[in-house]
Amino acid sequence: MDLSIERNESGYETSLPRRGVVYDFIDTAINGPDNADRLRAVVALGKSGDPRAVRPLADLLSDTEPEIRRSATAALGQLKSGRPVDDLLLRLRDPDELMATREQAALALSAIRSTGALRGLREFAVDRAEDPGLRAFVEELLKGMAAW
Repeated sequence: MDLSIERNESGYETSLPRRGVVYDFIDTAINGPDNADRLRAVVALGKSGDPRAVRPLADLLSDTEPEIRRSATAALGQLKSGRPVDDLLLRLRDPDELMATREQAALALSAIRSTGALRGLREFAVDRAEDPGLRAFVEELLKGMAAW
């Protein structure tokens, strides 16, 4: 059973069972019996708008399944939290990652629009060691963001 730590009025920690749909989705996304169930849970977490989904989704960026990584990347873009920016930048810069996931990481960072996300995208766009096509994709995203 998952436990969360909360504090009572006196400041003492109390452990309470985690309940709610978001925790069910988190559990399925991480421990689901098959990839189809896991993917549905990841998509639901992205659509949930719930900040409790951010850390588990960021952890899924290192999953062994490429489709889970790509979907978790997209879900983080939907949540628009600045917390996973460093994790998303790692996905963007990983030369061993699938190009679709790297592009999704750039899209997620552009959706987040935090200072760190923008700085990371700008640094990527001028890094000549990176894939030229992906750099051009990031440059287009940055141009679109300037109009915003």
